[in-house]
Amino acid sequence: MSQQTPNLLQMLGQLIATPSISSTTPGRDMSNLSVITLLAEWLDNLGFKTEIMPVPGNPGKANLIATLGQGPGGLVLSGHTDTVPCNEDLWQSSPFALTERDNRLYGLGTCDMKGFFPIAIEAARQFIETPLTAPLIILATADEESSMSGAQALVDAGKPKARYAIIGEPTEMNPIRMHKGMMMESIRITGNSGHSSDPSLGANALDAMHSVLSELIKYRTHLQQNYTNSAFSVSVPTLNLGCIHGGDNPNRICGQCELEYDVRPLPGMDLSLVREDISKRVSPLEDKFGVTIDCQPLFSGIPSFETKQNASLVHMAEQLTGYTAQAVAFGTEAPFLQELGMETIIMGPGSIKQAHQPDEFLALDQINPTVDILSKMIQRYCVDANEEHQGA
Repeated sequence: MSQQTPNLLQMLGQLIATPSISSTTPGRDMSNLSVITLLAEWLDNLGFKTEIMPVPGNPGKANLIATLGQGPGGLVLSGHTDTVPCNEDLWQSSPFALTERDNRLYGLGTCDMKGFFPIAIEAARQFIETPLTAPLIILATADEESSMSGAQALVDAGKPKARYAIIGEPTEMNPIRMHKGMMMESIRITGNSGHSSDPSLGANALDAMHSVLSELIKYRTHLQQNYTNSAFSVSVPTLNLGCIHGGDNPNRICGQCELEYDVRPLPGMDLSLVREDISKRVSPLEDKFGVTIDCQPLFSGIPSFETKQNASLVHMAEQLTGYTAQAVAFGTEAPFLQELGMETIIMGPGSIKQAHQPDEFLALDQINPTVDILSKMIQRYCVDANEEHQGA
């Protein structure tokens, strides 16, 4: 049966040749169904029970839950099927063709993170004829790079259920047990335009925005004085003022101004409370300037994430890799899987330094060691599993 599934490099080549860009710009956004269908076909051939789960409210988007074995507990190997957009003219070779040179595999998604799926399938292939005491689940999600709608759909559906989860984001196979959250927010101020020769003829949205910016900078100082975590290279939460747009002419009172910014909270900080704090700080400026101030999230956000240092999966990953579990600033689907009750880490081949840029690559010498580590994880949590390991 397993002969019907292509070998690792053939699988990766087909995945790279199947574009699945997700973007907040509608004209660049694509369906991921072709990638999901490929993965489902390969895993069906290996004896997995596959479920393609459409993402509600997102036509053309779906998750895949592929399960080998049954029962409580078990291990999830998880990845996202989408990629970021790319500028093809900046690549040395086509981003949609797997190209090998200099002992590297080039292509959009090779490390972030289509490359994880063939590696996970190759590890799973070794256990097709092995009786499992707990299930092995390969999970493929939609829209991680844009909205996290695939991961949120899993939480809303309450599945999959397992005890442990490894997300194969590019970490050079260093186990990651913590990351910051991510909020992308907007503040829109609406005043009244008028002739600039008489300020009383309008309400200047830019004047109000000046005070809003001051409040945000004060709030950033407050956060950084009250929250710190030395596990992160940037040990404090950050608040970045990203872009601002307002007004249309120097001799008109500015009638509207909008700011977009991001916040990266530390583990233990609640996104909704941060939003509430900001709203409380800027709302009084409405009366002061005679404007309306509307605070809105640009997307629902990514919660911060932490798995305890003494967790079984962290300990096992540290043993197998020889690396102490670390913290990173970028966000992943880990908090969503954690919300489903899974002990979760992030650990995959490739480097985040190669992600989201031209000539993305996966080093060939990372493939076999990753297959080996994932195989040992499957052995530990799906073959040698018992009540003590799985949790009663």
